[in-house]
Amino acid sequence: MTPAPADVLISPSILSADFAALGAAVRDVDAAGADMIHVDVMDGHYVPNITIGPAVVAALRPHSDKPFDVHLMIAPVDPYIEAFADAGADILSIHPDASPHTHRSLQSIRSKGLKPGIVLNPGTPASVLEPLIELTDMILVMSVNPGFGGQSFIESQLRKIERIRAMIDETGRDIILEVDGGVNPDTAPRCIAAGATALVAGSAVFKGAGSLAENIRALRPASPARSAA
Repeated sequence: MTPAPADVLISPSILSADFAALGAAVRDVDAAGADMIHVDVMDGHYVPNITIGPAVVAALRPHSDKPFDVHLMIAPVDPYIEAFADAGADILSIHPDASPHTHRSLQSIRSKGLKPGIVLNPGTPASVLEPLIELTDMILVMSVNPGFGGQSFIESQLRKIERIRAMIDETGRDIILEVDGGVNPDTAPRCIAAGATALVAGSAVFKGAGSLAENIRALRPASPARSAA
């Protein structure tokens, strides 16, 4: 079922915020109408960049009551699940090729009281989800190759979003279908039409032409804020 724009969650990525003032950035996007706070964790190994770790997530946690949507671009991922759970993550999303036993990793995330998510890179087929979808609360489709912000949207991922939307509907579960990469006022409506229920946006929110609130509204026209908790 294709969601209405008002039902779509907006998760601003603090990767595009001012790293010298991340606490203020989290407070500001919270007040501006963000539904979740997206935290991109990169290790310089799984992806060619290094960002933040559990200590920074813990430091940011007091700055917002919104769900922390933490995307782990690290390998191996299993040794860090507990640390990010303790730091205050609410949703923890992992890549299937970052763990030798993805099924067990998702179980471990849920056992910590978090919502497990699975991430598909542009070159990862939707079929990877078949043995895992019942264990997930979020599926994150990367519409750019992970590792850097500000990249251009890969159009072929719209077909993958459509296929995953059908897979989710078959389960009858309320699984968040999130899209990350090149999301802006032009690509957001196409992601929503394909079946996305959450959008990650970094540059479009923090570096857009308007205020933070205006930039968020541009991704989800005339829609009220809604919580993923």
